[in-house]
Amino acid sequence: MDSKRGTFLLAVFLFLAMLIIPMAAFGSGGKAPPPAPSKKAAPKSAPPPAGVYFRMKDTSTGKTITAGDGDFVRGAVAAEMSPEAPQEALKAQAVAAYTYYSRLRQRNASHASSPDFTVSTTDWNIYVPQEEMKKRWGSSYGKYYSAISNAADAVSGQAMTCGGKLIDATYFAISSGQTENAADVWGSPCAYLVSVASPWDIYVGGYQTSASFPESDFRGRILKIAPKADLGGPAESWVGAIVRSPAGSVKAVTVGGQVLTGGNVRQAFGLRSADFTVTHTGSGFDFTVKGYGHGVGMSQTGAEEMARQGAGYKEILAWYYPNTVLTQAKA
Repeated sequence: MDSKRGTFLLAVFLFLAMLIIPMAAFGSGGKAPPPAPSKKAAPKSAPPPAGVYFRMKDTSTGKTITAGDGDFVRGAVAAEMSPEAPQEALKAQAVAAYTYYSRLRQRNASHASSPDFTVSTTDWNIYVPQEEMKKRWGSSYGKYYSAISNAADAVSGQAMTCGGKLIDATYFAISSGQTENAADVWGSPCAYLVSVASPWDIYVGGYQTSASFPESDFRGRILKIAPKADLGGPAESWVGAIVRSPAGSVKAVTVGGQVLTGGNVRQAFGLRSADFTVTHTGSGFDFTVKGYGHGVGMSQTGAEEMARQGAGYKEILAWYYPNTVLTQAKA
């Protein structure tokens, strides 16, 4: 009897073992082992949302760089105005720069992979990062950066609009005593880019400059922009009638029988503005130039002088950009 019972138990044990051992191969709970890790590359991180960063192509390095709104405004103000300027002028510059470049960013929102605009950080053109400020300002970096930051932070997010849209808040260095109508410079009228008085500018250094060119150089530069110009006669007859805007910039000038814009001539001769007179001296031509820049929008020199006389940044902006509303911009 015991022998039969032992044989029976052994058979049962072997049967159960046949069931249990295959199941154990699947791990606890009877679940299959997890699959091997995927060899696919991890997905790339998404670019920053539009309106949170400014994306800039830095022509000095060839790279695309980004900056948050606050950092960008500080870098834009540093690139455009002396940190020793009055705080109210720095604030006006901060609002103007933020408005102008936010408008460009807004227009580029549907092309998130493209930079919003180009800059040159090493040339301090449009935007400059802190490391470049440290290089140029040296021991004054702390004081200067604080002045820039205080102004930028005080007007953070503020922008100008007209008809509910961000304006084309252009600015420049020095007027000839009066800013220009956009229509006279660029051909298209604009309700807020109209001529206003800026009498403070005429008293600052750099208001008037001059440049001289021998006849051969003058001829070569003109023929590059007007190949059909007739410069074969006496040099004193090359320059003819000049048409000016009410604010003084040259709208058109006849040279060698060809009508050129003041902007064409300014660029050809590297003049500081298009408000110039030209005189034949017997062996060449002399230019006398007033102001510095295109002359449309806010005069940075005028903004500084208004601030020194007690004007606040809102008053400065309202003066140079009439028919606009100062508002809190939306990202």
